[in-house]
Amino acid sequence: MEFNNITLIGMPTSGKSTIGVIVAKILGMDFVDADIVIQNREGKKLSEIIEEKGIDGFVKCEGDAILSIEVNNTVIATGGSAVYSANAMEKLAKNSLIVYLKLEKEELFRRLKNAKERGVVLREGESLEDMYNARAKLYEKYAHLTVEEKNCTMEETVAKLVELIRNEQAVRE
Repeated sequence: MEFNNITLIGMPTSGKSTIGVIVAKILGMDFVDADIVIQNREGKKLSEIIEEKGIDGFVKCEGDAILSIEVNNTVIATGGSAVYSANAMEKLAKNSLIVYLKLEKEELFRRLKNAKERGVVLREGESLEDMYNARAKLYEKYAHLTVEEKNCTMEETVAKLVELIRNEQAVRE
């Protein structure tokens, strides 16, 4: 299977956007942030979309936005809830190496101070722990590779990711 793109999935605050930009520069690739694609398509911030359309409406917008992304040689940073859209994930899997940036539960809780303002998809009555447990299974289901972020600085995570990608490319050549 040939991969033209690298798609990053993972919890909110796992560094998909930040790490994605750096990895794209290192590997000479383009970069797309799916959250920005959603905001551009809707003309609103993520938190406003969730407020107006509800969780299911937002997940549909997110899936539609991902389905609209037609790129090659690009690192794609998805939103943390992209894995709720099976169609979007199947499309990404067709031409992307999907990498799960795995953040420990405790680190997520430490980093994620204001979930609502960040536009994090939390269903009514759902705790951060519930969200973590539900999504972790989906990230593992869709990922081709996993980068463990435990005890890593951002630079160390970038180095691990680049090494994994280069090894994966070497295996495929």
